Amino acid sequence: MIHVAALPGTAAGREPLDKIIARARGEAALYRSAGIHGLMIENMHDTPYLRGGTGPEVTAAMTAVGKAVKEVARIPVGVQILAGANREALAAALAAGLDFIRAEGFVFAHVADEGLMQSCAADLLRYRREIGAESVRIWVDVKKKHSSHAITADVGIGATAHAAEFMRGDAVIVSGNFTGDAASLQDLEEVKSSTGLPVLLGSGVTAQNLADYFNTADGFIVGSALKKQGDWRESPDPSKIRALMARHRQLAGQRR
Repeated sequence: MIHVAALPGTAAGREPLDKIIARARGEAALYRSAGIHGLMIENMHDTPYLRGGTGPEVTAAMTAVGKAVKEVARIPVGVQILAGANREALAAALAAGLDFIRAEGFVFAHVADEGLMQSCAADLLRYRREIGAESVRIWVDVKKKHSSHAITADVGIGATAHAAEFMRGDAVIVSGNFTGDAASLQDLEEVKSSTGLPVLLGSGVTAQNLADYFNTADGFIVGSALKKQGDWRESPDPSKIRALMARHRQLAGQRR
């Protein structure tokens, strides 16, 4: 995960866009050289987030960042635009030639930091067809982090993943309670047994706990653990990246 610097027009935005793009390109080159299999960009620094959409300035900026990262990376690249700006992410992915988006609130409503987030599957898939972006895959968060799920407490995480598949999502993502928080292995196993879609872990993965999830998850989205001090706000730490990839290669070799 590349946490893009605060964009122009946001509360924390201070840097010109060309500088933001240059930093993202540098991170992409670093990750690619370490053997990372794919990348994602996210406007994590844009707090406080607008709910369910962004202004055109954010969509345009994330498109520019995504195009630059894709040119450097030459591996699969995805995009998430917070908070719940899934249509904007889809448009940015199409324009930048990206491969997937990470979507919040695809099925079932939940209460996020920003307020009530409604489900969006029907609208989003129709929009994907309308703009000709059907090559862009939609990876779906289930019971997503930084949210309360009290209003769907009678719907388990496995049932939520099953609904995401029924609503034509392309992959599901299991996370912990907040950024950098390790997901429950029980949650991961329940989701894996409830859907035929690829299942990814979306938070809290480290070189130290990778083995706990390796034989169950189909992929891992890693951000905080690859940064200095394990803090998502810091710059990437090459030694942490190398350690994670070495552990991944070791586990993959044992599984063969």
